[in-house]
Amino acid sequence: MGSSLPILPLAVVMVAGPQIISAFVLATGIGARRNSLAYLGGVLLATVLATTFFFFLADELNAGDQPKGGGSNTLDYIIIGLLVVLGIYVYLRRAESEPPKWMGRLQTATPGFSFRLGFLLFLFMPTDVITTFSVGSTIARENDSIWSAIPFWIVTGLFISVPLLILLLLGRRAEVLLPKIRAWMDSHSWLVSEFVILIFLVITISGL
Repeated sequence: MGSSLPILPLAVVMVAGPQIISAFVLATGIGARRNSLAYLGGVLLATVLATTFFFFLADELNAGDQPKGGGSNTLDYIIIGLLVVLGIYVYLRRAESEPPKWMGRLQTATPGFSFRLGFLLFLFMPTDVITTFSVGSTIARENDSIWSAIPFWIVTGLFISVPLLILLLLGRRAEVLLPKIRAWMDSHSWLVSEFVILIFLVITISGL
């Protein structure tokens, strides 16, 4: 489980952007509780599948690079390159304020739609693809088991559940609070993501 701690902050990158905004919209729409739970289920399934896939892919690359326990320079450089790309991608999209067209459907979404949305967003969103690759390959590089990703999965689930937790804890008061938090996240999440990416980049470079 030695690689779990450094990868945990990347859960922030997983949810930043349309991912967490969608969770806030679902929590203020019709059938908020059911849709939020369905969305969470899709998110967790996609995150687990993607991380596991990249773990085994990186494990194969790692096996032919260096002796067990020595780490993989190839994987290190791949991770560093992807983190740089991820940081540039997040920065270039920082000023985008126009929500995607599909987001207009979330206020009247069904649990099935919410589940599919969570699954597809977290499986194919460029930031999430790079993040799950970074997590899976980091674990493989450290010669840990895939179960080392469990804390990352849990934290990702907790972050994406924040709107639902606020709704459950505050009831009707959440109707006022949730839109305010959503607005702040919409304008500041890129800064948080950049900070987390920088930290993980430094950790990875220092391990070379």
